[in-house]
Amino acid sequence: DYVTEAKPGDEAVVTPGGTLFIDGGSLMYLIGSRMDWKEDDFAAGFVFENPNAKGSCGCGESFTV
Repeated sequence: DYVTEAKPGDEAVVTPGGTLFIDGGSLMYLIGSRMDWKEDDFAAGFVFENPNAKGSCGCGESFTV
């Protein structure tokens, strides 16, 4: 979801490109994760690397824990 400010219990990750808010319930699943922005000739978007993931899609946009 798109939000402009954190709710109680949310974590704010501030980067030069903007601020990312993670809800408290999802935070434990993202510990140790890396998020990067990738662009190529066909697409642009976030790619996630999660050491806790048991499976992921080929594009890196989603994963299961």
